[in-house]
Amino acid sequence: MPVDKKYGFSYISDDSQACDATSAFFLTQLNARYLRDAKSHGCAKIIKATEVSKILGIKNIKIIGITGTNGKTTTAAAIYSIILDLGHKVALQGTRGYFINDVRIQEKGLTTPSIFETMKNIKDAIDEGCEYFIMEVSSHAIVQNRIDGLHFALKIFTNVTQDHLDYHKSMDAYIGVKSSFFDDETPKLINKDDKKIRYNPKNCRTYGVENHATYKILAYSLDDGIQAALAKIENVCEFHSPLHGFFNLYNILAAIGAVDMLDIASLDDICDVGENFMGVEGRMEVISDNPLIIVDFAHTPDGMKKVMDSLKEKKIVVVFGAGGDRDRNKRPKMGFIASKFAKKIMVTSDNPRSEDPKMIIEDILMGIKQKTNLIVESDRKKALLKALKWQEKDEVLLVLGKGDETYQEIKGQKYPFDDRTIIKNELSCHRDTIMTNPQEQVDY
Repeated sequence: MPVDKKYGFSYISDDSQACDATSAFFLTQLNARYLRDAKSHGCAKIIKATEVSKILGIKNIKIIGITGTNGKTTTAAAIYSIILDLGHKVALQGTRGYFINDVRIQEKGLTTPSIFETMKNIKDAIDEGCEYFIMEVSSHAIVQNRIDGLHFALKIFTNVTQDHLDYHKSMDAYIGVKSSFFDDETPKLINKDDKKIRYNPKNCRTYGVENHATYKILAYSLDDGIQAALAKIENVCEFHSPLHGFFNLYNILAAIGAVDMLDIASLDDICDVGENFMGVEGRMEVISDNPLIIVDFAHTPDGMKKVMDSLKEKKIVVVFGAGGDRDRNKRPKMGFIASKFAKKIMVTSDNPRSEDPKMIIEDILMGIKQKTNLIVESDRKKALLKALKWQEKDEVLLVLGKGDETYQEIKGQKYPFDDRTIIKNELSCHRDTIMTNPQEQVDY
């Protein structure tokens, strides 16, 4: 990353191999073991996040950070959309990639990249005239200090449910990490209906549907998208959204509240432009209306429950698996959720990574007591094709776990794979070639 030579060096790098007498080594928790190597290359200076932040002028942009188990991506994207529609320049960094003023700069990557990459992205956003920088903040990033040196204008909490216990080891530890993001006096917006998070009440506002909050839903309908009445103290306004599901009511509410806290426009104007946000690829994405097929990224018990509960008035055929090398305890819980809401269940592979897909499936099946209308197919493509044939006219096919991912990770390799492409191709080309009775090949 090039900088003005007045600092005594011409560029900054977090790669010790790239350092020399004209550069500064950006020292972080994750690269500290390479400090000696950087010095051996004649590095001009060793600097940390706070100093880099000052050099890059990062204080000249308002950073909005969103954390939570579910809803980060949709909430962040909704805030980004609303700010753009209100006529302001803004950048967005997260699971879906990096965007500046409605232009995709980078493809999908880590939810929260290294602090070096984040600061570089922020600097680029500033250079493009952005006033706001919206970013998703993962629990891993908090633990690994990948947000060091950033001064947030607003921090947002969506919810916390079981996830990443392979890394954090316990729910208490996981909740503790999320809570630590909110222990300072930075302005914050907290989901009042989630009781597990701990936070500093100073400069805090809340949002909720069930409990009294700064931004409170008075009434709502989910019949055709979302229609809701929102109260902020005595100010009441209505908003509409084409998104589906009770959980998206929270996401849109959080986005409206966040933009209001940034004091960009009136609450009425914010609610008006909120209707323009059409959602995020792979999040309750409708692939086909007839037959009704929806793809969603839900990959936790709570995520599955929220998606399936939003469709509980329909007969659900669900296709899902679980990721390998991740928390095993959530797998039977995911099976239980599927058996509670779905009429038909197709258990398959997700991203098995280094694990045997069949062993992952066995973990899932432990939570499914009733094996009627259950098919097991470890080959995900075959599972999707069988599910298409299995689906009847009055049913919705719900494909969970991978969302808009375009790969499947197996034994350290990422192979091209997109649920949506497979489904669309089959619908348009050769749906009638799928087996007549998919349950003939049940194997569990």
